[in-house]
Amino acid sequence: MHRIHVGWMIGVMLIGGTGYAQYPDDSTWLQPLHHVGPPPDYVLDLVQPPLARIRMPEPPEDRREPWHPHHASRIPDYAESLQSGTAATIPVPPPPYGRAPAVVRGLYMNGWVFSSSRFYDLLALVDSTEINALVIDVKDATGYLTYRSSVPTAEYIGANGMLRLSDPRPRLAQLEARGIHAIARIVVARDPLLARRKPAWAVHDSAGGLWHDGLGEPWVDAYNDSVWIYAAELAAEAVLMGFREIQFDYVRFPDEPPHRLDRTVYPARRPGQSKRDAVRRNVQLLQRRVAALGVPFTLDVFGLTASARGDLGIGQVWEDLATAADVILPMVYPSHYARGFFGIRNPNREPYIVVRRALEHAITRSRGLARPARIRPYLQAFTIYRVRYSAAEVRAQIQAVEDLGLTDWVLWNARGVYPAGALRPSARSSIRSSETAPMQEVRPFR
Repeated sequence: MHRIHVGWMIGVMLIGGTGYAQYPDDSTWLQPLHHVGPPPDYVLDLVQPPLARIRMPEPPEDRREPWHPHHASRIPDYAESLQSGTAATIPVPPPPYGRAPAVVRGLYMNGWVFSSSRFYDLLALVDSTEINALVIDVKDATGYLTYRSSVPTAEYIGANGMLRLSDPRPRLAQLEARGIHAIARIVVARDPLLARRKPAWAVHDSAGGLWHDGLGEPWVDAYNDSVWIYAAELAAEAVLMGFREIQFDYVRFPDEPPHRLDRTVYPARRPGQSKRDAVRRNVQLLQRRVAALGVPFTLDVFGLTASARGDLGIGQVWEDLATAADVILPMVYPSHYARGFFGIRNPNREPYIVVRRALEHAITRSRGLARPARIRPYLQAFTIYRVRYSAAEVRAQIQAVEDLGLTDWVLWNARGVYPAGALRPSARSSIRSSETAPMQEVRPFR
């Protein structure tokens, strides 16, 4: 999952518009314990769906104009197209080629799940519910790639050394045939493989050698343009493979206690350049390169970024990123907020109010910005700190999103296990939810 140091979770508080951080003992780290047990039977779970059926909005009438703001002069008003009331099914029409659906409701899928038979289990869930998008790892936080890349840097550092599958195109073709929006997730600054194989691109330690975080992993230097260009090259290749959106994660510097960060040396830092300057500059570099690909450009950010003043010490400022991306995804996981944050004694036990408060901050800060990014939060679908997240807790977060007038969201579970009871049922005329066997894999036309 998107790791955040516990020091931020249990110590960051906003008082009078300023922020301060207190860090616990260095041995305290987030070790996620997600759902345990066998994967659920999604088809069985959906026999008697507990939730009301809804109607999905149609795409904008003018389909000739791209929806994402940095590729067009006008942003369609999706809220205006939303239909009120309930319906027997949720029609989920496929979007025009190369564009995102009018509303995106997605699930995260790591490379191992994407390449295994579990892929078809999740397809059964998607076919039967309101889900219409999958976020799939192309490069995760290990630095290794899901499929073989011909990008020179990837070949040089050995990023093809732990492939999940040989060719993603047949499975991506299945998603396209079903009208499922395929989003490529690419981790940028947390790449221990790149740091070790190209030490000149890495963060150095003032005591000598590479700097390591609290988990013993090196990071690449986010001041270095080459790190971001490598991510952009992987994005271009992902679009050729069949992905219809690019999502960058870890667009930031390390989040660590001051005593560890005090030892960092950034070889590519320019005189007077701040972390915020570096993130803003290089995100704009990514934006320009992805704009040429004709697909949406999206960014994952800490949930705290929407609430904090300053850059949290990692270079992320909401206004910088919300005006550069087509979509911004704050990770508003209730478990990631400190006790007492938002005036809540235990945020992990209050999923609705935490998500609502966090997104209220995001909406307020985006209001008045020129061409702000669409807000599509990541929601918590995993259990941690002895607070079990079942269908009710997941649905409470979705309800908070929708009560604020937002329509998009993505559920995150590192193992790809999601409660079907949290999702509203859907019907797709050409796809039956009872399918469990692989359909014939066909390569897309190129």
